[in-house]
Amino acid sequence: MKRVIGWVAMLALACTPALVLAQTDPVQKAATKLNHESGKKITLRAEERTRWEEQYGVKFGKSVSQQDMLSRLRVGMSYRPASWLTFSALGQDARAPWYGKPAPGSVRDSIDLQEAWIGFGGEKSKVDFSFGRRMLDYGETRVIGTPQWSNTSRTYDYGTLTYKTKRMTLAILMASPVIVLPDAFNTPELGNRIWGTYDVFPKVWRGMSVDAYALRHSQNKIGGWTGTGTLGTNSFGARFYGPMPAKFTYSLEAIGQAGHMGTKDQRAFAWFGGVARPVVLGRFPVNVTAEYKGATGSEYGSAESATYDQLAPANHDKFGHMDLFGWRNLKTFKTLETVKLTKAAAFNVMYTNEYLYSKSDALYASNGTQIAIKTAGTAGTHVGQELDGFVTYKWGNQTFYAGVGHFFKGQFVENATPGINPRYFYIAQQYVLK
Repeated sequence: MKRVIGWVAMLALACTPALVLAQTDPVQKAATKLNHESGKKITLRAEERTRWEEQYGVKFGKSVSQQDMLSRLRVGMSYRPASWLTFSALGQDARAPWYGKPAPGSVRDSIDLQEAWIGFGGEKSKVDFSFGRRMLDYGETRVIGTPQWSNTSRTYDYGTLTYKTKRMTLAILMASPVIVLPDAFNTPELGNRIWGTYDVFPKVWRGMSVDAYALRHSQNKIGGWTGTGTLGTNSFGARFYGPMPAKFTYSLEAIGQAGHMGTKDQRAFAWFGGVARPVVLGRFPVNVTAEYKGATGSEYGSAESATYDQLAPANHDKFGHMDLFGWRNLKTFKTLETVKLTKAAAFNVMYTNEYLYSKSDALYASNGTQIAIKTAGTAGTHVGQELDGFVTYKWGNQTFYAGVGHFFKGQFVENATPGINPRYFYIAQQYVLK
């Protein structure tokens, strides 16, 4: 208990300068003034985040429990000398001072280039072209996204060519997830890349919008592939979303995959379906969402691979707030209730229930790596359930967070891992320049 109190006191001390800034905020005032006096040609960007977290039962007992103080500082600027030309750069310093050595690239990347890109085209231009290094998000980030909860956050070396009208946005893209080198400069390595087209058609029928995409994912050993041969999957997907009667909204997504995974032909698919509706509980507005999603897995001994390749998603909160799982060989039911206590404060309750799609394929982590497998299929299919509660409070440019999560193991976790129920607790503070 004393140790926890000590950590809380340290976080409070770290937050003190941010609290002072929230009252006077000379940084925001100076940034706004510079933007105004430059004719909106110069935009400053800054973010500071500190999070203390405790993780017990990491990988269900396969790894040691962690108590960490994670910090992240970002400073950058965008310069737009003409309406059709933009230069943007963002530096990042991410640290985990008490993590222990070696700290992985998900928590530590000292003084590096998070973004540096050039864009040709403006708000009224039909054609845009940009390239460089950038954090990218497409759709609901289930295929390509930047998971901001990670202390370092994924970024991409990329290039995009976009054609825009009121009825559609057609984009050709190439994106290569940057490999984080904690003690060196993150240099481009295109051995892991995603390329193809991602197109958006807003409000095509009765408020329904459609995203359609065809993406090739290629990965060799230099790019991080660890199996035999190489990876080369073709993903064909579509997302449908919009309003429904009685204040409901919906989102549906389906993806089919061909190509090869290692030396085997790839035949896999994934799907997602969700609905949301605002309600009133007493005097508090509540947003209620429910969803069900799945991704196929392979059968042991099959001549084909059916393990869905999740590409480069932002999986945070997609499979529970603790980020235990990825979108591979899994069927997940999830609910989220967000209670708006005040304009600034919200309380969230999240519940998930997971089952393996194939009992002879593995359970996969959020980053797509294997957690455990029983090829004989004797460990069962129920992975377990997770219950999370977390609060957010916004004050000016500041956001304060606190949350707790507990995973209740199912039959598969009990039989295929050390069987420890993971727990998660955190408190955090974040300042973002608007």
